[in-house]
Amino acid sequence: TKEVEDKSEKKRLEDVPIVQNFPEVFPEEWPGLLLTRPMEFQIDLVPGATPVARAPYRLVPSEMKELAEQLKELSDKGFIRPSLAGYYRRFIEGFSKIA
Repeated sequence: TKEVEDKSEKKRLEDVPIVQNFPEVFPEEWPGLLLTRPMEFQIDLVPGATPVARAPYRLVPSEMKELAEQLKELSDKGFIRPSLAGYYRRFIEGFSKIA
């Protein structure tokens, strides 16, 4: 845990740049800045665990399973087939004109 140092005693409202730039917005009598309260923040990690290094899902697992089943069915019926067009589209200038 990390303790936060209280810097509120050292700060004055007049030292804040935005207050200096717009004095007509801020009242002359100001109660002062909010006090900094001590706060503890900690994330407990599992020893030996490695961070997950993969992109988050765009679909929940049940939707992903349904999509995979539908794609397999369409592929089996011949309505769709695997293609490298998306792969080559990145490298061949004007690919959309010839494909």
